[in-house]
Amino acid sequence: MEPLAEVPLFEMDQDDEEEEDVLSVKSTGKVCTFTTHSPVGPAGTDPDTLIYMNFMKSHSCYDAIPTSSKLVIFDTTLQVKKAFFALVANNVRAAPLWDNRLKGFVGMLTITDFINILHRYYRSPLVQIYELEEHKIETWREVYLQYSINRLISITPDASLFDAIYSLLKNKIHRLPVIDPASGNVLHVLTHKRILKFLHIFGSMIPKPRFLQKRICEVPIGTLKEIATVQESASVYNALSIFVERRVSALPVVNEQGKVVALYSRFDVINLAAQKNYNNLHMTMREAISSRACRVEGVLTCYPHETLETIIDRIAKAEVHRLVLVDRDDVVRGIVSLSDLLQALVLTPAGIDALYC
Repeated sequence: MEPLAEVPLFEMDQDDEEEEDVLSVKSTGKVCTFTTHSPVGPAGTDPDTLIYMNFMKSHSCYDAIPTSSKLVIFDTTLQVKKAFFALVANNVRAAPLWDNRLKGFVGMLTITDFINILHRYYRSPLVQIYELEEHKIETWREVYLQYSINRLISITPDASLFDAIYSLLKNKIHRLPVIDPASGNVLHVLTHKRILKFLHIFGSMIPKPRFLQKRICEVPIGTLKEIATVQESASVYNALSIFVERRVSALPVVNEQGKVVALYSRFDVINLAAQKNYNNLHMTMREAISSRACRVEGVLTCYPHETLETIIDRIAKAEVHRLVLVDRDDVVRGIVSLSDLLQALVLTPAGIDALYC
């Protein structure tokens, strides 16, 4: 049989961390195989819409783990400041936390923690954030756990990618540790982007669903109401407040006319540590954007008349996590993220609403 012509749906480049793209054969000798499942979805569902759902159900988290990748792990006795500098130095956005007393992994340290610390303890540019300078990770966790339920959410290598997507979206997290139940070791930290990249690599093996030709205005996808934005004249502290209160991962920065001029994401906040600007959160968004590093997410937009396939290709090729939906005047009308895409492509056909419930 002749090999299938490769017509990739996603042209996803490398993730934020360096990874090998050879996924089919790993050190254990396990081969990534493809199986055909009878479409299983809600009664009356068009089988065409179940293609990606069945693809994810027929592949495990192990299949999506790269043969080579970077994994950073922090001990809970490490100082918070050093941990965030280490995230920046290693160009990663989160790290599993190891508690030597409990002899196990107890959570994840993420950019959200950095934002919460800055938002909780920042006073003025003249006062150092003692809690950031001196606290250990375990101290911060003791404080933070008083106000939230913070347990380690993980998944096993044998679990399906469908289950991984459901866990990511249901728990509103962006990093899912894959833990070997036998050894207790973290094998990989699975992300939305990694899952889409896996679909790209093997996407030529499955038919392309017809619903990809639907326009955005015809598909219930993205955040279209009560969109969180920030004025370019507002302070960085104002942006942190919106991140904390609205639990969003990025903010369109708009001018006085409501037109989007930039996008400020949670990852931009971690760069405050690299630039040692976290003691000056009164700077304006305009100043923060102009001073950030060169390699940042630009403002990529999409329009209601564009097809789902078009926006998927755009978000994948640009290696961004979201597009800003705008009208003809470039006024913000919504946000379409990787989470929205996974919900629409995989969970909605299964009759599951993990993202919007």
